[in-house]
Amino acid sequence: MSVEATHAAVPARRRDPMPASLLGVILFVASECVFFAALFGAYFTIRSHADVWPPPSPKITEGLKAWPLPTIATTFLILSSVTMQYSIWAIRRGDRATMMRFLKITLVLGGIFLAMQGYDYATLGFSIHDTVFGTTFFTMTGFHGAHVAGGLVFIYLMLARGWSGQLTREDHTGLEAAAIYWHFVDIVWIGLFSTLYLLK
Repeated sequence: MSVEATHAAVPARRRDPMPASLLGVILFVASECVFFAALFGAYFTIRSHADVWPPPSPKITEGLKAWPLPTIATTFLILSSVTMQYSIWAIRRGDRATMMRFLKITLVLGGIFLAMQGYDYATLGFSIHDTVFGTTFFTMTGFHGAHVAGGLVFIYLMLARGWSGQLTREDHTGLEAAAIYWHFVDIVWIGLFSTLYLLK
């Protein structure tokens, strides 16, 4: 048998196509990247044209304090991204029990972050109506908080699917999609925290 015939007899390996649902989440996250990029662009444009930042206001006398509450909340959110990834690695091994455990931890950590952000809002002493600084701060963090809340719903749905046995080693596309979205939420917050709390 010729070499050409031997090669022809071996079928070419082809990678499985990406599931449509996973591709949809990736495209959605890409569109959200553009949305948050616009918010960051607006913030830096406004800040670059301000003589003093934050603008003088009776309710805003200094910049935001990163410690302790925002830093601790950020730590919880970063840890939730780690536990989410551990749940992905677990289901890829077929370990559903470990996947469920890490998903529950992720849900709790995300909920704690959201609660701490709400408490931070209540203690800041200014609102969305107090100068352009208040407007940009609450707009950017508020939209992010809404995304975190949506991510928590997404994670809870994955828990529900896990409880009913729908997530398996062979079929866990929904969890992969939830992880992509949750990592995106985490990365956006790191950018927001660095910009709003650390950049002076």
